[in-house]
Amino acid sequence: METSSEIRVRYAETDQMGIVHHANYVVWMEVGRSDWMRARGKGYAEIEAAGYRLVVNGVQVRYRAPARYDELVRVRTRLKEAGRRKVVFGYVVERDGQKLAEGESVHLVTDDQGRAAVLPEALLSLIRGEGP
Repeated sequence: METSSEIRVRYAETDQMGIVHHANYVVWMEVGRSDWMRARGKGYAEIEAAGYRLVVNGVQVRYRAPARYDELVRVRTRLKEAGRRKVVFGYVVERDGQKLAEGESVHLVTDDQGRAAVLPEALLSLIRGEGP
């Protein structure tokens, strides 16, 4: 499953040259990831309420073209890998079909105290899109 999240570039996200600052792409990827989880049927707040966290272990972004103030960009998010201890998401940020950036984020599963944990089978199946 892939989700699509639209984001209107805000002035505060741009630099003096009017180009989106590179760090904002990571924020947009988080928006995409949160939307993806909600589309799967369980938002991050529900996962955290159950005592689990998907903490960021790594983020990689490859920049292809700039975005500018007031443009409408789209973040396409998909699951690349889901295991009991690690989940990996892939992203493409685009404007009118032009790829602006692509990336991935790696998340490790912890409990609410920050200790390594494993996802329960029901939650893992939900993330993978298995079952009813």
